[in-house]
Amino acid sequence: MRAIRCHELIGPPGLRVDELPEPEPGPGEVSIDVRAAAVNFPDVLLSYGKYQFRPKPPFVPGGEAAGVVTAVGADVTRVAVGDRVAVTVIHGAFAERIVVPEAAVIEVPDAVGFEVAAATLLTYATTWHALIDRANLQAGETLLVLGAAGGVGIAAVEIGKLLGARVIAAASSDAKLAFCRAHGADETIQYVREDLKESAKRLTGGDGVNVVYDPVGGPFTEAALRSIAWAGRYLVVGFANGEIPKIPLNLVLLKGCQIVGVFWGAFVAREPERHRANADAIFAAVAAGRLRPHVDAILPFARAGEALARMERREVMGKLVLVP
Repeated sequence: MRAIRCHELIGPPGLRVDELPEPEPGPGEVSIDVRAAAVNFPDVLLSYGKYQFRPKPPFVPGGEAAGVVTAVGADVTRVAVGDRVAVTVIHGAFAERIVVPEAAVIEVPDAVGFEVAAATLLTYATTWHALIDRANLQAGETLLVLGAAGGVGIAAVEIGKLLGARVIAAASSDAKLAFCRAHGADETIQYVREDLKESAKRLTGGDGVNVVYDPVGGPFTEAALRSIAWAGRYLVVGFANGEIPKIPLNLVLLKGCQIVGVFWGAFVAREPERHRANADAIFAAVAAGRLRPHVDAILPFARAGEALARMERREVMGKLVLVP
């Protein structure tokens, strides 16, 4: 079978397509014929050896895939050969055939195509956990989303609207903000040329935002925190900017607010049943058209390096998907 492997920790140029033996499922495992695999920012970090998990080269990157079950190991009871499924893994998804634990498998409705299914689970499940489980976002509250045109950002825009919140999308270009409005954002902030804090305050009549969704980190974090309302919740989702910000804790005291960590991978490992319920709810909403994961482009495996490079340059709106 063909698989994309990272041979050197030099970023996207270190990837190439290799021929590997097909894996066989062991007890409690499921073999999946991959029809589509999505690209996420952690894949870029893995290619440089900068992610929190650091496999040694050569390794297969990719954290998200969708396809058809082709074989199951002993003791597998929840899925069967022929099922349409999606999975998330730390790495290993960029291959024609993958083997994963049964616990990692989520059933995909027939109404959801494989490319969309591959582009859904990681970003939307992270965001569902963040906004519902961690922030308890309520209808009528105001949600500020940083990096709103990216994979998790646009998921936050859509899920925020699904929950009845007023959504303010912040992004770095007019094209990205137009994309956010097309996915339901009520207001937008172009934070390269606008003052993020002042704009958020203006758009909330001086009250501030109830919840901040921050997958970016970097220099805008403090400004976003300064825009938060009394008893607001600041969701720390990730650091796509590459800079882990330092927070003046007196702001937390003065705002009576919470800084809330969102470690979705640990949540999945610790509470798999709740994760599965979240994932089922997400795919039901996608099948019904209430959530609309956006696939920016579909590329063949051979262009995986290009896909990661586009992700690194922040040129992607929604998700990129690779197909064998």
